[in-house]
Amino acid sequence: MHQSASEVVRLFIQEVRSGKYPEHAQKYMAPMVMAHQVYSGQAQVIERTPQNYTQHIHEFLECFGQYQFEIEEFINQGAKVYVRWRQIGHHRATILGYEATGLPIDTVGSAVYRVEDGKIIEYWIQQENEGLLAQLETNANRC
Repeated sequence: MHQSASEVVRLFIQEVRSGKYPEHAQKYMAPMVMAHQVYSGQAQVIERTPQNYTQHIHEFLECFGQYQFEIEEFINQGAKVYVRWRQIGHHRATILGYEATGLPIDTVGSAVYRVEDGKIIEYWIQQENEGLLAQLETNANRC
């Protein structure tokens, strides 16, 4: 018997998206996942595999260091689970053209994950980049 959508997403967020165990992506993701991404109004759809998602999380760790990842809202409706989070880290590598400052960075995002047969098969994610850009600019001016 498969885990519920809520269980799959909660474990995925706690283990993988949090940056604690990126290599666990294959436990929670289907071999091919459709990722609908919106970054400050610009939409795109990409295909994600557990392997390239693991690399994506390693990129977060490179840019933000070992970041704190807080779930602010978690709502489950059948096969879909909505999660809103806050990610708090430090500017450790070049982000959007801004050189590392080591200063704190606090970002927010949300996603709806669709689970089928115990695996995430699709998600819709929205990242708030205007706040990130403002922090990067402020931090750059401090240095």
